[in-house]
Amino acid sequence: MSSSRQEIKKQVKKHIPKDWLTELRIVYRICMETVNDIKRTGIVNVVIVTTLAAILTIFGALFRTTLSVSSFAHELGNALEISVYLKPSVNPKTVSKKFKKLEHVEHVKIIPKEKSWSDLRREIDIPDMDNPLPDTLHVKVDKPENINSVFASIKNISEVADMSYAQELAKKIEFLNSVINTTTVLVVIIVAILTITIINNTIQLVIQSRKDEIEIMRLMGVSNWYIKIPLIMQGALYGFFGAIFALIPFNIVQNMLNNVHKFFMIPTPVYAGNLVVMSMFLFGILFGAGGSFLSIKKHLQV
Repeated sequence: MSSSRQEIKKQVKKHIPKDWLTELRIVYRICMETVNDIKRTGIVNVVIVTTLAAILTIFGALFRTTLSVSSFAHELGNALEISVYLKPSVNPKTVSKKFKKLEHVEHVKIIPKEKSWSDLRREIDIPDMDNPLPDTLHVKVDKPENINSVFASIKNISEVADMSYAQELAKKIEFLNSVINTTTVLVVIIVAILTITIINNTIQLVIQSRKDEIEIMRLMGVSNWYIKIPLIMQGALYGFFGAIFALIPFNIVQNMLNNVHKFFMIPTPVYAGNLVVMSMFLFGILFGAGGSFLSIKKHLQV
């Protein structure tokens, strides 16, 4: 029976002429319904927006801090170099060309044994003797996580006598990067759960307060989406205004982190602030609308 009714509705809609003014009136009515729903919620609106602002502030601060920590880790990783000591009577320029062909090698610097010896004698008092130091190559890798693979590749080259790098530091940087990525994912999940839960409960209250009105609208044949969209827009607006109010404390965090970068003379991540602000608005609106949609599915049989 219900399927045949749906078919009749579809057939009727096909023969109704499209009128942009009518469509505009429908959009206007939906917007007014959203405003009226927010008015009905009353002082609770302030509590909801404030709570969402606090959640989004925590998310923004952690996300922005994550980007800064990632920038610091990247700078430390860029400072890592593999020191390669060559065998006697080996041409360092020839070996350098070999290294440059290896994958993930960004730069190779030649340190002649004569320079190493003169620098050492300048630092400490050494009696006259033959230079015992080898020619050295400093190999810079493109990313810290690739240093182990490059190290293994260089180790197999016959002209290499010995090599070393700050292995412990490389491991700590790699661990730090994994912690940062995991933390970011967890923060997004927590923000999603909290936002959806708050909006879900709020929309449930709105549905209960409008139960009779919604039932009358359904009996009159009003489209289900006409009933749903104002509630979804209400959740999205909560997320939007929550993000706006979250910008005030976020700017304080942003300025503090910028000062830390200046103090350590490490460049601030490009577009970090804009990226976080966009994420705050995006997550606020999406999770707000998502919370409303879930509440409608659960508590409103339309």
